[in-house]
Parts: sequence; C-alpha cells; structure tokens
Amino acid sequence: MRTHRVHALLMGGQACVFYGGAEFSRDTDLAILADAANLARLRKALAELQATPIAVPPFALKYLRRGHAVHFRCQHPEAMRMRVDVMAKMRGVDAFPKLWKRRTIVELLDGTKCDLLSLPDLVQAKKTQRDKDWPMLRRLVEAHYFQNSAKANPARVRFWLRELRTPELILEVARHYAAIGRRLAPARPLLTHAFSGDRVELERGLGAEESVERELDRRYWLPLRAELEKLRHAR
Repeated sequence: MRTHRVHALLMGGQACVFYGGAEFSRDTDLAILADAANLARLRKALAELQATPIAVPPFALKYLRRGHAVHFRCQHPEAMRMRVDVMAKMRGVDAFPKLWKRRTIVELLDGTKCDLLSLPDLVQAKKTQRDKDWPMLRRLVEAHYFQNSAKANPARVRFWLRELRTPELILEVARHYAAIGRRLAPARPLLTHAFSGDRVELERGLGAEESVERELDRRYWLPLRAELEKLRHAR
C-alpha cells in the first residue's frame, strides 16, 4: 500500500496487535479513501498482490461509499491466500480525511512503516453487533491505560473515562480525575455510578451501553445486508 501511495489505514485484528490488544487474525482490514485516484492506486497494489475479489459486492466506488466492505484473496507467493478487506465508511466513525490526519504511524524493526487507524477511531469502529468485538474493545482501552497511566494527560484521561469498559478501572480513573469525569458525565451517564462507588449500577450501565450500540449497528446493516442479498441472487 505504501509503495503505491494508497491512502489506506490498517484496522481490525492486525491493528489491535499493534495497540497491545493481542488478537490472531488471518485477514488484513483496511480503511481507504474512496475516490477515483486512490482506487486506481489501490488497484495497482492489489494487482501486485495478485489479489482477486471474492464474494459480493463488486469492487466499485458506489459500494464502498455506501458502507460495504469489498473482499479480496491474494495469490502472490509471499501473501498466499491472505484475505484483504477494504472499507471506506463505517458507522459512527469520521470520514476518511479526518481519520488520516489522526492516524498512528508505526515503524517495524526492518524500517517498514504502517499507517494505523488511531486508537480512539479503532475503538469506535469496534462498537458493532459482533460478540468478538466487545472483549477486544475492552482489552484495547485497558492496554492503553496500563501503558500510559503513569504519564496521564487530560486528553488520555478523557479517552479513558469515555471508553473504559472495566469497572475497576473506571472507578480508579473517576476517583483520581473526578473533575474531568464530572464534566463528561452528561455524555456518559454511567460515570455518576463511578463517583458514588456503585459497582452494580456501573456494570448495569456498561451492559446498557453495549446493547444500544449493538442495536444501532444492527439497524445500520439491515439495508446493506439486503443489498448484498440482491447482489448474490443476481450473480
């Protein structure tokens, strides 16, 4: 992707590995900029990978812009059978230009650089109806807290108070940073239970948050899944 100057951000399970929320993933998931020039560059990169589309929808701007993922299987000897999934639009996640500005750049030991979805954006993208995403979301924010709790700053504290899903850690952060937490409470009401130390209500609030996000994601995908079914029947 970098060789062909594709505007693409690694997300999904492989991005979680970089952020310390270990996950085994056979797929490479990419958020991409959906414009004609970037798609032309992406086509060249996929050709080099000897990647061909699998399943539906077809590889076309109109489907990416509606929120579909397009799936590919690589046949290059160094990426044999690797699956690559690309998306340009996700529920509750900002448009790509903003994601690109906030991206995280990681350099590997061999000098290779990887462009990742920022951690807050990855966490937001994980708020789906899939069972596997919620434990990962929890681990991602936990890992960030343990890596950075000794060097907290207001931006990090706000992120933890907005996104932590571990009751003990929410209670801990709310106790240490009560002033910031009280300002965020209108946007995340369960924080009021952290201030009172009511763990039972805090856990109930976390469950309610998850249920709301799962339902919003289910509704978001209903028309997209219906369109996929039509495409499958047509093919």
